[in-house]
Amino acid sequence: MQCSTILNFLRSGSRFLLLALLLALRTQTAQAQKVVLQGFFWDYWNNNYPNGWANYLADLAPRLKSMGVDAVWIPPTIKNGNQGNGYSPFDNYDLGDKWQKGFLATRMGTKDELLRAVAVLHANGIEVIQDLVLNHNDGAGSANGQGGQDPAAYDDGTTSRYKNFRYVSYASPATDESATNYLARSGRFAKNWENFNPNVGNNSTSGDWNAPLFGPDISYYSGSYGQSSNATYNPAQGTDYMRTNQRNWLVWYKKQVGFDGVRLDAVKHFPDFAAEDFLYNLQSNAGWASGGATMYAVGEWVGSASQLDAWVTNVNSRSGTFDFSLRNGLYQVVSQGGSFDIGSLPSYQQGLRVVNINGTYVHRTAPFVNNHDTMRPTTDASGNYNGWNSGSELAPHIDPFDPRLSAVYAAALAMDGSPMLYFEDVFDVGGTGKRFSHSPKSTTDLPTRDDLVNLVWCHQNLHFKDGAYKVRYQAADHLVIERSTKAIIGINDSYSNWQNHTVSCDFPAGTVLKDYSGANGTATVTVSGSQTVSINTPPCNGTAAGGRRGYSVWAPTTAPTGYNRPALATTQEWELANDLGDSDSRSLRQGGALPASSTAYRTAGCIYAAANKPVSYALYPTDATRSLTVAVLNSAGTVVSSQTGTGPLTGSYTPTAEGWYTLKARNASSANPAQSAFVKVTYTAPTVVTGAMAGRCDAALLAITKEVPTAEVAAYPNPTSSDRIGLVVQTNREQAATLRLHDLTGRLVHEETVRLYRGSNELRLGVKRPLPAGIYQLTIPEFKVSQKLALY
Repeated sequence: MQCSTILNFLRSGSRFLLLALLLALRTQTAQAQKVVLQGFFWDYWNNNYPNGWANYLADLAPRLKSMGVDAVWIPPTIKNGNQGNGYSPFDNYDLGDKWQKGFLATRMGTKDELLRAVAVLHANGIEVIQDLVLNHNDGAGSANGQGGQDPAAYDDGTTSRYKNFRYVSYASPATDESATNYLARSGRFAKNWENFNPNVGNNSTSGDWNAPLFGPDISYYSGSYGQSSNATYNPAQGTDYMRTNQRNWLVWYKKQVGFDGVRLDAVKHFPDFAAEDFLYNLQSNAGWASGGATMYAVGEWVGSASQLDAWVTNVNSRSGTFDFSLRNGLYQVVSQGGSFDIGSLPSYQQGLRVVNINGTYVHRTAPFVNNHDTMRPTTDASGNYNGWNSGSELAPHIDPFDPRLSAVYAAALAMDGSPMLYFEDVFDVGGTGKRFSHSPKSTTDLPTRDDLVNLVWCHQNLHFKDGAYKVRYQAADHLVIERSTKAIIGINDSYSNWQNHTVSCDFPAGTVLKDYSGANGTATVTVSGSQTVSINTPPCNGTAAGGRRGYSVWAPTTAPTGYNRPALATTQEWELANDLGDSDSRSLRQGGALPASSTAYRTAGCIYAAANKPVSYALYPTDATRSLTVAVLNSAGTVVSSQTGTGPLTGSYTPTAEGWYTLKARNASSANPAQSAFVKVTYTAPTVVTGAMAGRCDAALLAITKEVPTAEVAAYPNPTSSDRIGLVVQTNREQAATLRLHDLTGRLVHEETVRLYRGSNELRLGVKRPLPAGIYQLTIPEFKVSQKLALY
């Protein structure tokens, strides 16, 4: 029987038939699902970790392990045009290691810090889910926009023909921000206007796959290729250019970072055939980094159950989706304040929740309550919620302070799939006054919601997903789900009334169950001879024992506990090539091919290794006949291990101290020609980083973080009217800044606070009333800069 048939029965109210169908369908145990934490919120920032969220996550990792989190979803980690949250991708091959756009680190940090965070999460037994933005690019041009515009580009109506994407590389660093320098940059995966919609091969800007909603919209059609009309670095492109190069980049990305799974952003906005291609290659065609057919993958499609199922089918079930259909039901549980029929909740689930891959049942769907797209709070100066930016939410938010939050999370964790926990739901960052200033290590600074921590504990320790999913009771205020012979979960959306119902179960007669939520104290219940049991579930008002809200979890008193994921080793691989990395002194100075007629070292990259844990490293040359050297250096720059010879070279080293270690390679003979090479390393990071998190592999880079704050401001147009005042502010660091406008008498006529990002910031002053014509002075006191404005 198909899942869609079950949903039809549900929606028609045939619950008796539904129960029989579910029992027939779910008689086989599927591969265990993962509990995934979204490890960031929309405007993620912490003043203790400026442009260093990777360090924040590394410090948070031990707490996540103790909660039982299986995987952390991290934001996009490639260079954006500003140091924003990652959803305006600029250079695929810049992970915070190149000096371009006027800065080095991404919002996540430097490449070294990103790779360390992945390794520390792994050491804590936590997998890493990488967010991927595949439907658009943004920020064409140098730090000030020079060179980004191609006058020959088809006009898409939104991006002003800014479609020349050129990138710095080891061979072509950013010596200045002129158009001449920008258009000659030879970094990998240059893009031209023909690679975006509209173009000769696809002259369309209509429909989800073609509309430039977020930036230049990528065209994955085979005929979407060509050259720039004005770039000096202008290599020829071939058919299927964007799909081929995006595929190659994704394989490189997985090898470089070592992530374990993917979250695909906005999948309705690029073709399904491209998504299937990319997923196949990440799962089965990435060499040693292939994730396998069961690799965690989830797509974001805001739509109905049938739309979600159609996309999963179109990508050959290589990925699941966030269950927005179920989420609509969860939202109604909360928004209707107890009047929603909670018994109907299973009918909201998408159909393709479980797929059969080579005889293994794999849960693809991701039940969720909130994420960064559904929850956009506004905050006061201390970071506490004071409203909602509902206009930018893709679906209405569920307030984490709502008393029914625990009940809807209980449902999401009980149902099939890999449940996703949202950062702002698990952690209170909206009511402590420390949203942007807390220590992730401190349970006082960053408290958790105890109900959600308990639910995760129950899910993991009682092994919910090892038992078949069976809906045991459905009523307006009480939904009871059994994970066969593992646990029975009661969910109650009544604010003040307990719910008690006798249900069938698979537990053997005589089994004694207790409530692991603690809501029923020490009370126990015994399964009857006819295999029924009475389930008592508290209301949502928090008056139950332990303050539990709207859920109970019943399992044998003898249930084994002690859930613990073992530490994971990390494997990462660097490619030494002239079109990767950056030789600028302000960059990480990694990359570059081994130079001809020289034995100078090239730096592949850095790892952060634990003491007394082996490090295995290897060098793979493109020319195996030449003698080469690969070396490991400690933080003092001393070679602690090396191998020299021809062909692939392998070595091992066991550090005696935790810390940074650098991988380098060189020609062993000055008679050698130039060549590219790959350096691969497998190691284990410490579970807790000791010492200063902000430390870099290369101490010289610390000077960059100690720069005196500077800025330049220019108004455009100038003169202008008071409702059209535009600004370009170029800064060398991210921080909040005040924009003040004074008239010639010195009277303050307008003031607003903005967050400036390192590099170029385009702003528009929000003057709310017309100002008289005349000369005005704009100042930014934090940077001690000013600009005269002429208003007419």
